[in-house]
Amino acid sequence: MNLRLPLLLSCLLTLLIPSLGVSATSEGIEINPEVRSLAFSRSLTELDKQCVSCHQEEHPGVVADWKNSRHSHVGVGCNDCHAASKGEPDAQLHNQEGLQNVYISPLVSPDTCGRCHAQEQAEFNHSGHFRAYRQIIPKDSLHALVKFHEGRDNPELGNAPGETGCMQCHGTEIKLLEGGKPDPSTWPNSGMGNIYPDGSTGNCGACHTRHRFSIAEARKPQACASCHLGPDHPDIEVFENSKHGQVFAAEGHEWNWDAPADAWEPGDYRAPTCATCHMSGVGELAPTHNISQRLYWNLWAKRSEVRNSTDVLSPLLGNGPQGREEMKAVCGSCHGDSHTEGFFTQGDKAVKLYNVEYYDPAKKMLDELEAKGLLKENPWTDEFQITFYHLWHHEGRRARHGAMMAGPDYAHWHGFFELQQSLYKLQAIHRKRLETGEIED
Repeated sequence: MNLRLPLLLSCLLTLLIPSLGVSATSEGIEINPEVRSLAFSRSLTELDKQCVSCHQEEHPGVVADWKNSRHSHVGVGCNDCHAASKGEPDAQLHNQEGLQNVYISPLVSPDTCGRCHAQEQAEFNHSGHFRAYRQIIPKDSLHALVKFHEGRDNPELGNAPGETGCMQCHGTEIKLLEGGKPDPSTWPNSGMGNIYPDGSTGNCGACHTRHRFSIAEARKPQACASCHLGPDHPDIEVFENSKHGQVFAAEGHEWNWDAPADAWEPGDYRAPTCATCHMSGVGELAPTHNISQRLYWNLWAKRSEVRNSTDVLSPLLGNGPQGREEMKAVCGSCHGDSHTEGFFTQGDKAVKLYNVEYYDPAKKMLDELEAKGLLKENPWTDEFQITFYHLWHHEGRRARHGAMMAGPDYAHWHGFFELQQSLYKLQAIHRKRLETGEIED
């Protein structure tokens, strides 16, 4: 008997499972009868051939990416994703190059991807990424910052900071012009939390960029880096500062990035990337598109609390203790128990220090000044409120992220060192305002 045959069959099944609308469980294969599967064929339809023929001349980069994708290899053509029906809000009549009564849409929503990748879509819909745009809808102060202060309330140009900044990571609700074309004030964008005209939420192309949709690309830290960077959440910088990032930078070009979703294990790589820890199948853990599943703390909130909510719109989405055990299982594939336990003991201590010695005293001072009418109405001209914002939104996040993701420079110099300076500044302003009963110029 060929001993390689079972392994080959297993790998083939792993590759086909997302495409057939089935999922692997501890008891075998579970078929979801609600998933509308596509019938794959090695040959393209005549309509797809016309699309490829034209776009190969007009947009050769698009066709080249598709030809090198797994979609191409299993017979998924242009119209499997871009076809639209007359009457759909984003349907555009595309009577060109001899085509008649052909409707298409440039908008490929998560519901379209979910016809084949149902499990991945369901996991995404239960993750923190789902609310990427929805969480900023009710934040009046954030909208004021972007439109009024950054955009100078310019009636024609004031939305530019949001369109070129916020929505390129968070996403937006995509609006349509007459004829089904996307409104340029809302599209194109690469935001994670887009709300599409069909009502579905998400953006698969944010990580698996079109039209290659590469699993290897999504596994590399650069896939996360376009959003998770900068002064307020420097996750990619923290990763690069860590030993994990050092090994990736030195050797990552030699690793195996193309293993099937549930078979990418240590040995294919020597150090984890973002996807390894937060999403990939490691050991007994199944891969997941729920990036909140393995988290213990909320590290981006003003004050960190343990995750304890099933509400996808809650900042505390997740089961903290369960998430910690799953993350320990990831660590345990390369590290011993004492190393893993020691790491989380150190990190938890840093998070608690931030809560107790920095955020709590700063919030108490803020509340006291507000009660006495000693805060400016415009927070961005008030030195106390600006410093308070930096304390939690920039320095506090850096300290917590650095501590929990093994980035010492961000835990210390960009984190607690700057935190103590901000706290002393807040204390001085607080004391002076209480003594004088006035807001300084």
